[in-house]
Amino acid sequence: MHNQIIGKELFSVLREKWGAEFDSFIAKKVVAVPGDVTFDDLGVKEFKLREDMCTDIEIILNSAGTTNFDERYDIALSVNTFGVQHVLSFAKKCLKLEMLLHVSTAYVCGERDGLILEDSSCMDEMEKEITKFDFKVQEKNLVEEKLNELKAQNATEEVITTTMKDFGIERAKLYGWPNTYVFTKAMGEILLRHSKDNLSVVIIRPTVVTSTYKEPFPGWVQGFRTIDSVIAGYCKGKLTCLLVDPMSVFDMVPVDMVVNSITVAMVANANKPSSIIYHVGSSLRNPINFLNIHSFVFRYFTKDPWIDKDGKPVKVGKGKIFKTMATFRMYMQIRFMLPLEGLKFVNKAFGKYFQDLYVNYNQKLKLVMRLVELYEPYMLFKGIFDDNNAEDLRRITRESFVESETFNFDPKCIDWEDYIMHTHIPGLQKHVMLKR
Repeated sequence: MHNQIIGKELFSVLREKWGAEFDSFIAKKVVAVPGDVTFDDLGVKEFKLREDMCTDIEIILNSAGTTNFDERYDIALSVNTFGVQHVLSFAKKCLKLEMLLHVSTAYVCGERDGLILEDSSCMDEMEKEITKFDFKVQEKNLVEEKLNELKAQNATEEVITTTMKDFGIERAKLYGWPNTYVFTKAMGEILLRHSKDNLSVVIIRPTVVTSTYKEPFPGWVQGFRTIDSVIAGYCKGKLTCLLVDPMSVFDMVPVDMVVNSITVAMVANANKPSSIIYHVGSSLRNPINFLNIHSFVFRYFTKDPWIDKDGKPVKVGKGKIFKTMATFRMYMQIRFMLPLEGLKFVNKAFGKYFQDLYVNYNQKLKLVMRLVELYEPYMLFKGIFDDNNAEDLRRITRESFVESETFNFDPKCIDWEDYIMHTHIPGLQKHVMLKR
């Protein structure tokens, strides 16, 4: 906990405030318990500790999850789907429980367009399917069969990983979801709703989470997020073309606003024997499209270019934009795949003299195409996330709580140009890119 969370730069403001008393302050507030949501009782082995938790816990916040779009199906299923069920089972044993708050994702909606409501309508068809059979048993059995089959073939760990990743995408697409991540998150929500009984349950569905807007300081981010990989590749001159609809709205929200929404939702919904869903995003109240994002990023790196390993500034161009997968594939075919076929022929003619070069380029091209296929649903996304429930929550906060400004999560206050150019990109460079 100290190495991965408390010791991070994110806590520097708090550390400065408390000085020598910082560790004792944290010790009074936070207790780390070893466990694992993929097990019953959350993997908490010590009986007395489990007993104390069930006696004392009042609120459970479940944010455990794997967010890789193409995670191994066995792993994604055990964490994002069955992990939710294990958390719920544990919650029902907690005598003083006031609520269970589950962090999901707005993209459980799948590939939809138009106004996407804060409800479960996007999963109605799948829920009907699930109620026809024991979904949990079926998917578990399919995973076990696939793993046993691979073991019987003496498959390497690399082959097992690749096969299970492909299997996850296959199962997701069968039910109408674009990738393993959103599919298993959607199933987690369905299981939660079906089994919650009288528990007070809140589901927070953030959109694409970006660097901090204000708290504890602007621009903090940990690791590359959806849009950040694109920004990093672009500024280093490695990304010269992109599959994206320039006029599509890209829904993103700073991470501190997501945290604020979670905190406020806990206070507002405790002890209410019902469930509610909140979309936490910006596409309805303060939309920004890819064209504007591209313009801000281009202006930033034109004025302040990335310095490469040789100490030279990298000049960025406008790049090529492709609005459909078909035109992108055609470009890749002409620009990269045909020359690769030529290299394959030359390599064969020269007795595999260029084998390493061919294998390297072939692997890179396959990786690029797989990433593009994974990101396609979001780069061409046509949906707008309704947030009337979240707006009601903001209204209640303003009317009922003195500290409403401290827990602001209103996207209307964000000036996107200022945020992207003076907060997000500098934060991404400082906290992620320069540390690699």
